[in-house]
Amino acid sequence: MLLMKNFKQFLVLFVSALSVGFVSIVFVIRWVLYFKEGLAWDGGLAEFNWHPLLIVIGFIFLQGIAIIVYRLPWTWKCSKLTMKCIHAGLNILAFILVVVSLVAVFDFHNAQNIPNMYSLHSWVGLAAVILYALQLVLGLAVYLVPATPGFVRAALMPVHVYSGLFIFSSVIATALMGITEKLIFGLKDPKYKDSPPEAVFVNVLGVLLSIFGGLILWIATRPDWKRPSDNQLRLAHSDDLTPAPGANGSTAMTTSAGDPTGQEGGGEARRRGGGKAEDTAARISI
Repeated sequence: MLLMKNFKQFLVLFVSALSVGFVSIVFVIRWVLYFKEGLAWDGGLAEFNWHPLLIVIGFIFLQGIAIIVYRLPWTWKCSKLTMKCIHAGLNILAFILVVVSLVAVFDFHNAQNIPNMYSLHSWVGLAAVILYALQLVLGLAVYLVPATPGFVRAALMPVHVYSGLFIFSSVIATALMGITEKLIFGLKDPKYKDSPPEAVFVNVLGVLLSIFGGLILWIATRPDWKRPSDNQLRLAHSDDLTPAPGANGSTAMTTSAGDPTGQEGGGEARRRGGGKAEDTAARISI
């Protein structure tokens, strides 16, 4: 079996990210239900509350999990196609929640005669949504359409990875701007500068979102935690199936996925991989 390097460190950070993400969701639910007017779809403040809730659940938590799903060692036994579908499914679900959250905020603004798209929060947020949609369409077209050549996938992978991390970071920044803006405009007596309980509570939420974003970015950028290539996984699987030494004391020749001297096994794996372009694409994963 192919083992992850520094697995304990990965496990601690992954569990920490999940925990912080769940606590962030609980915090935003508490904020809209206790400090605000609850949830409704009536053009009032309760409809606006869907915006922060769905953004945190979809655009931050689900997108964060989608970014690191390839790095979960428990999924390495799954086929690459299965992981692509999971990655795409999480992003599609996140995008649906984002669209609903935008409908809620625009509907609220129009019902209350509040101008749209005047703040930096709205500018950066809408740009992030547009980029996210383009990223989603491009990812589906390039990595889930079998007819896409391997060299095209390999060439676009660095752009795909960078764009995903850039959009995710932009979303975290936009969320921090948004909750600060909401506190400044929404708190009248006492004001935000007087640090009432709601202000302190939501500031903690902002800190949690920042920590979640930092953990996701760290996990996503560690080379040691990258999903192995298909050839490495194939070699590791073959190594697991190698029979034990026979009665005469001889041992079948095997090549470990991490053995740099396994030239023969590597050559055979490349022949099974089906060409240079596909092998190049297979070695690159999120």
